[in-house]
Amino acid sequence: MMEDMVIDIFEESARIKKEFVYEYAEDIVNFGILLAKRLEAGFKVLICGNGGSAADSQHFAAEIVGRFEKERKSYKAIALTTDTSILTAVGNDYGFDYIFSKQVEAIGEKGDILIGISTSGNSKNVIEAVKVAKEKGLFTVGFLGKDGGILKEIVDKAFIVKSDNTARIQETHLVLEHTICKIIDMYLTGEIEK
Repeated sequence: MMEDMVIDIFEESARIKKEFVYEYAEDIVNFGILLAKRLEAGFKVLICGNGGSAADSQHFAAEIVGRFEKERKSYKAIALTTDTSILTAVGNDYGFDYIFSKQVEAIGEKGDILIGISTSGNSKNVIEAVKVAKEKGLFTVGFLGKDGGILKEIVDKAFIVKSDNTARIQETHLVLEHTICKIIDMYLTGEIEK
C-alpha cells in the first residue's frame, strides 16, 4: 500500500533525526554559540555544497543575513554556490573541483567559519575549499552523511548523519541548520547568557 510507504518514509526520517540529535546535541549547542560569537565579533560564515546541499547553503545564509524567527541585526553569511559568473569562470579555467576554494582564497579571512555540506563526505570541491580554509585560519565544519568520508578527517568539527539515504541526510541537515539558527537568534538577542 502507498500509505504504508509514506508512513515508512516519515518514520525512517524521524528515527535518523533522533539518533543524530542524541549523538550531537551538546556539540550543536557549542557550535551554535561559537558561530553566534564569531558573527557578533564581525567575522563571516561561508557555506558551500552541491545540488540539494547548494540549496541548503543558500537557505542557511539567508537566515543568518535576514532573520530566522526573531528580529535582529543582519550578520555576514555567504553561500559560495550563487555567483554563476564565478562558478562558470573558475569551473572553465581551473575545473569544477576549485569553484569553492577559489572563493575561499579570495574572501576567507582568519577567524571566519567555513561550513561544507556534503551528503557523501567526499565532494571534491568541498574538500578543496576546506583545505584552503584551513591554510587561511578559518574554522571548518562539515555537515556530512554516510560515514563522513574524507571530510570528517580534515574539518575541525564534523556532524555526520549516519545514513546512506541522501534524502534522509538532507532532511537532517535542514533541521540541524534551523536549530543552529535558533541558537544564533537566542544568543544574539540576549536569551542565552553571554
